Amino acid sequence: MPQDTFTLRLVARELDSALKGGRVNKIVQPRREELSLLIYAQNRTFKLTINANAGDCGIYFTQDSPENPPVAPNFCMLLRKYLSNAEILGVEMPVFERIVCLRFFCVSDFSSCERVLRCEIMGKYSNLILTEGDLVLGAIKTTTLDANVKRAILPGVRYTLPSAQEKVDPQNLSALKELFRNPPEGDLEKFLFTHVAGLAPCTAEQIVKSFSGGDFAHHVHDFIFSNEISPCVLEQNGEPVDFFARQVPGGIPFPTLSEAQSYFYGKKRAKKTLEDKRRALLSAVSSAKKKQEKHLSQILEKQAECASCEENRKKGELLTANLYALKAGMKSCELLDYYDEKGGKLKISLDERLSPSQNAQNYFKKYRKQRRTLESLAPREKETRGEIAYLESLLAAISSAEDGEDLFSLEEEIAPLGLFKEQKTPQKKVKEIPFRSFEKDGFQIFAGRNNLQNDRLIKMSADEDIWLHTQKFHSCHVVIKTQGREVPDDVLLFAAQECVRHSDAKGGGKVPVDYCRIKNVKKPPRSKAGFVTYSDFKTLLTE
Repeated sequence: MPQDTFTLRLVARELDSALKGGRVNKIVQPRREELSLLIYAQNRTFKLTINANAGDCGIYFTQDSPENPPVAPNFCMLLRKYLSNAEILGVEMPVFERIVCLRFFCVSDFSSCERVLRCEIMGKYSNLILTEGDLVLGAIKTTTLDANVKRAILPGVRYTLPSAQEKVDPQNLSALKELFRNPPEGDLEKFLFTHVAGLAPCTAEQIVKSFSGGDFAHHVHDFIFSNEISPCVLEQNGEPVDFFARQVPGGIPFPTLSEAQSYFYGKKRAKKTLEDKRRALLSAVSSAKKKQEKHLSQILEKQAECASCEENRKKGELLTANLYALKAGMKSCELLDYYDEKGGKLKISLDERLSPSQNAQNYFKKYRKQRRTLESLAPREKETRGEIAYLESLLAAISSAEDGEDLFSLEEEIAPLGLFKEQKTPQKKVKEIPFRSFEKDGFQIFAGRNNLQNDRLIKMSADEDIWLHTQKFHSCHVVIKTQGREVPDDVLLFAAQECVRHSDAKGGGKVPVDYCRIKNVKKPPRSKAGFVTYSDFKTLLTE
């Protein structure tokens, strides 16, 4: 992001034009390092966002309305105390540094003064500092009194500028001329970024590309301090890459820098929110799946221990059949195994403390106990495997979710499972998330976003509608509304591709997709959401 001095100078100029003479109506701090100021100016209300977060630092107008914390943070309370209803005298950059200063004229019952909110937009060193004169009243990020701190920022200390970089100030034309007296060979963009203050790499690149000959030092100076502006946002594959004060090839144009920044940061934050939600859901479901897999391994281990039940029954029967040939006190015996077609012998261990009859009964007792254990484990194994399959379907749906609606619908399905910690704050009631819907050659196609929607989609479909699902992979359920018509191959293929796109089929290649009439799709009683059986189906291959 080119939040360099070149860009911020144009931002300050734009904000000054809009806000000068306005008044502060409201101050909120929706996030730990972000402020929102509602300012009434020029017969309208502006919402100014100032962000000191390392990844989103910036100052711009926005229409976003993030939820505010129930208790205002300390810095927000400080600004309300000192800046409420204050008049904005101007927005400026007093020095050629990445610091935008908002000057306020503040009047109270007993005094009046000028205060300055200094917005240091410096990546991970970004900060918002309120000063009166040259004294710090407070900051969104404060330091300690540690002797190792190079620049103390806390109430009562004198405000000092950040340490200057050892670079040429572009305001000094003679210094620029001296720097470029002997133009460097090789990467001029890198040289410009490394030796001239206040430039991001992308700005340096623009300066070099726009040079068409003549005095390069004059060109650098004129480019940086020109008021020419044509804001844009560059995207790749629908994802925001950067915003610029000057048009770049492929950039989406915007009327103002604030609108470009608001669009850029809005999409970037939306993507981060989406990925954070995805990670939280994946973590919760994966943890539940691991617990079920551990439970299954314990069941399988017990089943393996009981696998010898039939062997114990056979030993008991052989001992019973040969009681006449056995004596008390024997540690083992070798008997003819009449279960063996080859007529071999079977060696059986005995407890010398028990009689032959008691040894036989002991083997029968072990057999009955193991058989009861196996009978009780069978339904538990089936149930656990069903749970794992269900959780795997959730993981597939979460991984293939494309937007916030997909994840929210999945969160609604997962919440009753108790995989999340109970939230203390009441949740707002929201409208029901609709199915994914598509249209192809006059046919309506619907796809479920979660297992609950998959079940609901089947219930609301007509018997002759076409149902699709990937074979041997977890996927959403897709239904083609036929309205009594024959479905062309192109429509079937399109629906199958959507089915594969929202599945856990990985690695490319052809994926088999089964399809049949809805009347052939059945949901077994008490089965998990999204689980169905189907018959009289056909299969097509698609990517």
